[in-house]
Amino acid sequence: MSAGKNRKNKVLILIPFCLFVILAAAGIWYVNDYYHAADYEEAVRETEDVKIAETSNGYLYDGPGKESALIFYPGAKVEDIAYAKMLKMIAAAGTDCFLVHMPCNLAILGMNRADKLMEDYQYDKWYLAGHSLGGAMAAVYGAKNHEKLEGLILLAAYPVKDLSHTELSVLSVYGSEDKIVSMEKIESGRELMPEVYRELCIEGGSHAGFGDYGEQKGDGIAAISVKEQREITVAQ
Repeated sequence: MSAGKNRKNKVLILIPFCLFVILAAAGIWYVNDYYHAADYEEAVRETEDVKIAETSNGYLYDGPGKESALIFYPGAKVEDIAYAKMLKMIAAAGTDCFLVHMPCNLAILGMNRADKLMEDYQYDKWYLAGHSLGGAMAAVYGAKNHEKLEGLILLAAYPVKDLSHTELSVLSVYGSEDKIVSMEKIESGRELMPEVYRELCIEGGSHAGFGDYGEQKGDGIAAISVKEQREITVAQ
């Protein structure tokens, strides 16, 4: 075999190897490029009213309530614990909360993780909530499993599946300064909602204001603090 042919064979072998290395590196970068919780220590600190326990795929914020529980799907590429402060407030008010860790911080890869929680824990009423992509995936899950749930809470999110045939109660909350979620899709999504549907626009609120992870690229400038947006949301 000639030297020229040997070189050609080596090049043909190296090309797919190099492509694999590039794709693997890009994948590792993408997975590790996410928004981190702004105050981790506060997020994992228990309070007098709320205890925190690890579950098979996240955390349980266990408050004084015993009958109702809410499962929460985080937004895309956001560290799950960034929503802990909001969930601790909800738990303290009487609804235990399960914060779900998603593979690669993408809810689309763990949409059915609510199943395991509802198998492992016993509550009279279950609610499913999510932020952004997490909300969209919660809505998809709800459309398929509506008989398991009492309601859905969509934060800066909209349904992509028809919910009008269900008996779910749905609450949609978004900020007036949100520049990431498509308002056109929120408006068109109203046609997919069930009979019991409520919508709230938080004046001055942003897309990132539902979590505690700082500013998000492409978002609008909030006119209220994250704390204020969180308190308004929890009050609903």
